[in-house]
This record gives sequence, C-alpha cells and structure tokens, in this order.
Amino acid sequence: MAKEVSAAHILVKTEKEAKEIKAKIDGGESFQDLAKKRSSCPSGKKGGDLGWFRRGQMVAPFEEAAFAAEKGKVVGPVKTEFGWHLILVKDQR
Repeated sequence: MAKEVSAAHILVKTEKEAKEIKAKIDGGESFQDLAKKRSSCPSGKKGGDLGWFRRGQMVAPFEEAAFAAEKGKVVGPVKTEFGWHLILVKDQR
C-alpha cells in the first residue's frame, strides 16, 4: 500500500462541471491544460499539481479517493467542503 501519493487535481463548484471536465479528459484533453483553465484552486496555475502528500494531510474524502486510485487514472468527482475534485494520481511510493 502506498505511503505517499503525488497527485494533481481540478477543483470546481458543482458536480455537473466536474463531470463535464472529466468527459473532456476521457475524450483526450489534457488534465493539466483543463486544470489551468478551469480549477478554482491556486494549484490550477501549476496544472493542478499538489506534489507529494501522506495520509492525514488532505481532507478525508479527497485522501481516500487519492490513495485508492490507480496510478495514471483520473478519479472523481469527489465532494469535499471545498467543492468537487477530479484527482489525477501521478505516482505512488
């Protein structure tokens, strides 16, 4: 089981918007480009990159999804108190 995850995310206000963005990613659009254009999180400027984190550093629903995700896959929408996230697990260690 991974002890740390390197992930990127896209944060939006509605589940509908998250699903629309996910469909674009599934259709081949760049996660990083969509994060820069659509994410409301400051990390969006860096393509949504959050760097490495361990358990206990993120809010529970986000963390559960990130640690359960397969490397290279986009998961979500995941609801937290901040909004709706799409999460791309870049690496695990």
